[in-house]
Amino acid sequence: MKNTKKVGKELYENLGKLFYAIAMADSRVHGKEVSKLRSFIRKYWLEVDELEDEYGTDAAFQIESIFDWSMDNDVDSEACYDDFKDFYKDNKGMFSAFIKVLILDTANAISNSFSGKNKAELVMLGKLELLLKE
Repeated sequence: MKNTKKVGKELYENLGKLFYAIAMADSRVHGKEVSKLRSFIRKYWLEVDELEDEYGTDAAFQIESIFDWSMDNDVDSEACYDDFKDFYKDNKGMFSAFIKVLILDTANAISNSFSGKNKAELVMLGKLELLLKE
């Protein structure tokens, strides 16, 4: 069970990287993008499973923690996307059809939250959609 928890936590950490990469695709994270992510975590991601971190907090909050850490440390968005891609390819069994749809819905909501989707975000969303179809 410990290994399952570890991989589950890694899933949420990599989702944080992915959503940061989407928000940062245009080289800037806007406040509306952060707000949209937080609302999606609370409205949808907390309901995905019962997994908790070592502090008894819902593991889905790892999405927010990693997103915030990446933003605070000005992490490269392409590197974050590549980390997610590698995790996805190594753990495809964790990604049910429901999780894939929720990932795409969250990514689209983030990119739509500030002045609609720009070219950089469209490219990143296209890459994500193709990856999730593999």
